[in-house]
Amino acid sequence: MTPVPFLDLKAQFAEVGAEITAALADVAASANYVLGPRVAAFEEAFARFTGARHCIAVNSGTSALHLALLAAGVGPGDEVIAPAMTFVATTWAIRYVGATPVLADVLPDNYTLDPEQVQRKITPRTKAILPVHLYGQPAELNELLDIAKRHDATLIEDAAQAHAAMYHGRHAGTFGQSGCFSFYPGKNLGAYGEGGAVITSDDACASRMRALRDHAQSQRYHHDELGFNYRMDAFQGAVLEIKLKRLAAWTAARRRLAARYIELLADLPLTLPMTSRHREHAWHLFVVLHPERDRLREALAARGIQTGLHYPVPVHLQGAFRDLGHHPGDFPVAERIANECLSLPMFPEMTNEQQDAVVAALKDAIQGASY
Repeated sequence: MTPVPFLDLKAQFAEVGAEITAALADVAASANYVLGPRVAAFEEAFARFTGARHCIAVNSGTSALHLALLAAGVGPGDEVIAPAMTFVATTWAIRYVGATPVLADVLPDNYTLDPEQVQRKITPRTKAILPVHLYGQPAELNELLDIAKRHDATLIEDAAQAHAAMYHGRHAGTFGQSGCFSFYPGKNLGAYGEGGAVITSDDACASRMRALRDHAQSQRYHHDELGFNYRMDAFQGAVLEIKLKRLAAWTAARRRLAARYIELLADLPLTLPMTSRHREHAWHLFVVLHPERDRLREALAARGIQTGLHYPVPVHLQGAFRDLGHHPGDFPVAERIANECLSLPMFPEMTNEQQDAVVAALKDAIQGASY
């Protein structure tokens, strides 16, 4: 019986630990702990990596979404269309700016925002469309961009799970006015604490977000509007710049593992993830669907196989959004994913032996074997 973690950050540290430890010591010795040259170096590197003109590093992916909406001029009285199947931070940010989340269902094949539903949800109050590149797969960006342009709405990408994902040869996050990333430790590019960033090629948008993250200072102690303390600390900037150099290799490893999972699980009665045309999936998560998800998860746990649930309660059924007036059945695709999703172990350092153990345990669980 081979136990398999859901994520193995200790294995990753074994690869990068010496370099990162030295960098953290340099930051400590510099006494330059907030923003500063280490964060600026990461911002420059991440902008170059994605092909964006600007990267604004912040303290979380949630803060990134908040700033992107503010920079787009979204506020009270506005509506923002977002998917019902996402991590709740997507919709927190809409509420933070005083706007109303207008939820839409996701596509049954790639679980991203359904453009037809978006078109039906558009009103004169629609200020922005906020697709999520769920699990690391880019949304239907060309169609959503077309809808946004026709209705004078701003497209903002939630790319929190889509580091190095590609759509028609371009990085996810570079299609809308802004692309928002999370560097939570478990992400494909993860910090050693909280972290996030917004990328944009809009100079005015970038300038405003840089000010807003630092108490809206146009110059020191001069505050032009309500600002926030969303600054990235220098330790995270140092970690992320070092790990970014390895992101391409780590993404290639994830893609290899995903292809191998799909091959090994092909004969099982599971709904397997797929990659839509003109996309390169980042495979932040490898999510299968099965109507007896909870039973399978318990059986895997009994064999030491850790799994995750992303996400077991869709946004429209969360208590915090009860006021939107939704009920079970309103978004059937999102609800099916929530009820059946099971995230299997996926990390670049995963061995074939570990993956084989996951597959064997899953086969036995589906067949109802006892251990």
